[in-house]
Amino acid sequence: MLDSEDCTLSLDNLFFERPVVHKVKPLCQEQSSWQLEPPLSLSQIPATQDIQKEAEGLSSFSFSQKSNKFLPPLKRAADGDGFTPKNNKLNQNTSDGRKEPEAQGGCVLWSREDFMNKSQDTTKVRGRTKTPHESGHALEQKHFPLEFSQSPPLRRSLFKPPSGQVLNSSANSIRGLNQARPRVQQTFDQVSMATEPRLAKQSAAGSGPLTDLGPPTARGPPQKTQDKGTKRAHVLPMTPQPLHIQSTSGPGILRPISEIPAKFRSVFKEFPYFNYVQSKALDDVLYTGKNFVACAPTGSGKTVLFELAIIRLLMETTEPWRNVKAVYMAPIKALCSQRFEDWKNKFGPLGLSCKELTGDTEIDDFFEIQDANIIMTTPEKWDSMTRKWRDNCLLQLVRLFLIDEVHVVKDPMRGATLEVVVSRMKAVHAYRAAENPQEDVSMRFVAVSATIPNTKDIADWLCDDRDPATCLEMDESHRPVKLRKVVLGFPCNSNQTEFKFDLSLNYKMANIIQTYSDQKPTLVFCSTRKGVQQSATVLAKDARFIMSIEHKQRLVNYANSLLDSKLRDLVSFGVGFHHAGVDVSDRKRIEEAFNMGDLPVLFTTSTLAMGVNLPAHLVVIKSTTHYIGGACEEYSEADMLQMIGRAGRPQFDTSATAVIMTKTQTKDKYMQFMNGAEIIESSLHTHLVEHLNAEIVLHTISDVNMALDWIRSSFLYIRALKNPRHYGFSTDLDRCGIEAKLQELCLKNLNSLASIGLISMDEDVNIKATEAGRLMARYCVAFDTMKQFSKVTGTETLPELIELMVKGREFTDVQLRVNEKRTLNTLNKDKNRITIRYPMEGKIKNKEMKVNCLIQAQFGSIPIQEFGLAQDTGRIFRNGVRISRCLAEFLNQRSKTGFSALLNSLILAKCFRAKLWEDSPYVSKQLEKIGLSLSTAMVNAGLTTFNKIEQTNARELELIVNRHPPFGNQIRDAVMNLPKYEVSLEQLPRYNIATAEIVVTVNVKNHEQLLSKRTTHDHHYVTMIIGDCDNNVVFLQKLTDLMLLKSGNWSKKIEVAKAFKGEEISVNLISSEYVGLDIQQKFSAFYSGPKSSRQKTM
Repeated sequence: MLDSEDCTLSLDNLFFERPVVHKVKPLCQEQSSWQLEPPLSLSQIPATQDIQKEAEGLSSFSFSQKSNKFLPPLKRAADGDGFTPKNNKLNQNTSDGRKEPEAQGGCVLWSREDFMNKSQDTTKVRGRTKTPHESGHALEQKHFPLEFSQSPPLRRSLFKPPSGQVLNSSANSIRGLNQARPRVQQTFDQVSMATEPRLAKQSAAGSGPLTDLGPPTARGPPQKTQDKGTKRAHVLPMTPQPLHIQSTSGPGILRPISEIPAKFRSVFKEFPYFNYVQSKALDDVLYTGKNFVACAPTGSGKTVLFELAIIRLLMETTEPWRNVKAVYMAPIKALCSQRFEDWKNKFGPLGLSCKELTGDTEIDDFFEIQDANIIMTTPEKWDSMTRKWRDNCLLQLVRLFLIDEVHVVKDPMRGATLEVVVSRMKAVHAYRAAENPQEDVSMRFVAVSATIPNTKDIADWLCDDRDPATCLEMDESHRPVKLRKVVLGFPCNSNQTEFKFDLSLNYKMANIIQTYSDQKPTLVFCSTRKGVQQSATVLAKDARFIMSIEHKQRLVNYANSLLDSKLRDLVSFGVGFHHAGVDVSDRKRIEEAFNMGDLPVLFTTSTLAMGVNLPAHLVVIKSTTHYIGGACEEYSEADMLQMIGRAGRPQFDTSATAVIMTKTQTKDKYMQFMNGAEIIESSLHTHLVEHLNAEIVLHTISDVNMALDWIRSSFLYIRALKNPRHYGFSTDLDRCGIEAKLQELCLKNLNSLASIGLISMDEDVNIKATEAGRLMARYCVAFDTMKQFSKVTGTETLPELIELMVKGREFTDVQLRVNEKRTLNTLNKDKNRITIRYPMEGKIKNKEMKVNCLIQAQFGSIPIQEFGLAQDTGRIFRNGVRISRCLAEFLNQRSKTGFSALLNSLILAKCFRAKLWEDSPYVSKQLEKIGLSLSTAMVNAGLTTFNKIEQTNARELELIVNRHPPFGNQIRDAVMNLPKYEVSLEQLPRYNIATAEIVVTVNVKNHEQLLSKRTTHDHHYVTMIIGDCDNNVVFLQKLTDLMLLKSGNWSKKIEVAKAFKGEEISVNLISSEYVGLDIQQKFSAFYSGPKSSRQKTM
């Protein structure tokens, strides 16, 4: 029976009208001009009861080709494609009395084609999906029965027959038309799910699936058909006018794309009208240069606001736009990558260059943005880039700063960085305005988010010199896809752990998916990677998806292309999982299968909620708690809203459901949460010390008063005035009192910096950065890590320095998972396998031990099979490279009494860059095109040094690594073009009891060859470090390859004081990047007569 919902059309969905399509018979009738119907008045809208009665009267219809009965739409325009009705009957009984679904004509609980037709055969608006009969873009002039033509205008829209069926009062004309035009062929791919044991009874309404609609055809777009003797003319308007609409929130206007200057319309070429949210923002974003903040529901097309702001910037400047720079900042790399791919295609033809700058912190990468007009970056990356903005004019060219997901400002870990970056960009603008008072050097901020309840606070923070930013707040009533929200409470005993409760929810999942999925794709969020895999496994056992042979084969094809064996088994049953521990290629295949509608259910972690756009009709949040730092905590409201926002994306769906599974005790809390949102607070006060130091190094702060001025530009200041209790201040304080408290907070953090020599302060609290403070800012190192560095005594060995590093705060996000302990313990100690060089006592029981173990495993070239551990290793090394360099330079600028620690820190920094121990036999792994497997083959052949590789015949090298020519020549050439250093020391015949004069010389033996070609980069250097027996640093010098190649050698006379513990000195030449180039030797100084020693080493 036709449901009343099938015949209702929300006026909120009328985002635009498109041009009318006329069928014009040649030479028989005049072509009418294009025009839009006036909007309907409330009096013209029929009552719901009348619509339902008419729908019931039309509910019986035939699909015979000779039928002349009216066919009402079933929630979507048929477009000649047919439809798949719901049928929840379970017809067969099992041996134990339970009912089983039938393979044919049975319980259709999920249909791929139903989803695909909805996602592909609908008409898109930016941020909105419209069916053809909703949008009015493909309306056709048709002959309707008399009684139908007399219906009100709205009813004509509601009961428009499916396209591909032209109704006529004459049955003969219908038959003639059907004979002249074959019906579009169909492919039905039915999927049904049953649970074992049988779940609660489902409703049995609905007819069986249609099977007599013609032979199946190849999958593809619907075939285009044309009536005999007719021509189809698309009559477009010359200048489309704004479209007036009526919604539950009042009248509105949809603005046409034609308002945009012609040269920029290609950015919006897919859509004739902006949607309601975009139309509301158009004037403020495009026709003013004021800062702007938008808070609108997920999927309402907020990205278009960024594109309009970019176009506004281009309209303000003249071509060519060489010096135009805009920055797009998003909290995760995935969002930046999406935007890069999108905008590269949209703005590239206009002559703009896009650059994705999300790599891990590199110190010298300003050249990457030199020619870029639009830069996509993360807060952490832009923080490191702007920590020396005064030295680089490129950063001062930024005119537009776009902030996506601005609610991240409340994140306890990352929010402070976003907040500081925005405040710093405001400082850049103020500096530029002061330097060029005559020029218009404005910088505009545009921020968007779907989850800001206190938008006005963000607007106050993003104020310009005079006024706060313009605000646009759109509530859920403007959501393009109507969302049904369900909160389910499940009992949890007081003695039941969070883990067991989470496990119990796995067995409720099949019932929930069957009840709420409406036969469409389902996305389930779990708190942990292990929970994701467990839930997927349980569902695959509890539920069976009954699919066609073709659909089953597609899933088998997907499964065969996957690397993960567990994932491969699950996908063949219609269930998949996706998290950061899954191989990248597997993740892409799973996303593809889910996007195509082939994968009914996907389990994932909450990290996927941040911007990855997957078509989910149903979103399930399985448990409202997750693990942070080893402790179980509730999801933040912002995280919950992000996950819920994945339901019903407009480009894929027209309706959506979100289900929250929580404890009975917290059900009421989440019911209330659905009606409101959490206030966004600042987290800067918990990370103030690092950011204060960075601003001191930038000279933004030079005394306590300037520190308070800097605080006033932050979101922390805005919120502290409104909610002082959250920041530990009394609610009785006025503005002056709160500012005094903030100044006190600054002073406390300044004293902490001064306590370990990162800054210097005089009696008047004038502040200056020290060299150690500059290193901390340059390498973006946490204050707690610098405190660890300050504890170095100077005698530390290499393993002791590794233990010191792993205690740094940069590695706190690395989690020790239960299923990893066996692998880690095997790496640490195992009699039958290769283990790490410096094993730790006992079992691996904390994250510091895990980090230490993975670092040593990587240095030792021990293969790590588990993808999750390999991924953690990559993240550890990205942080380790900069932290180890900071440690080496920190020890270098200290007193010269710690030769051993300094030498080992230089070696450790090089090991992190090369990912090898300093004496590793796997030197070939550093060459291009050689990984661990080829390097292992060379080690097994005895090629453990660069010298041995160079002396081996090229053809022999190719046999060893099983490669074709000229691979061997390429390896030998790369080795031959590495620098070959030689160190010599000679004592001058000037004798003294206390000191000895020694000349140190460094030669590059192949410097003439290197002048034409070399393997190392221009920034490669070696460090000459000499120490005595008393652990004192006698001499330290950094020598770049460029300097050495100018003359081929370098010499220096040094004076060596006699040490108490002996006359021997240690001479070391350490490469900054390459293992296998170092020179380490001993030299005994002579204090009573002449002595010379020369030693050559490759």
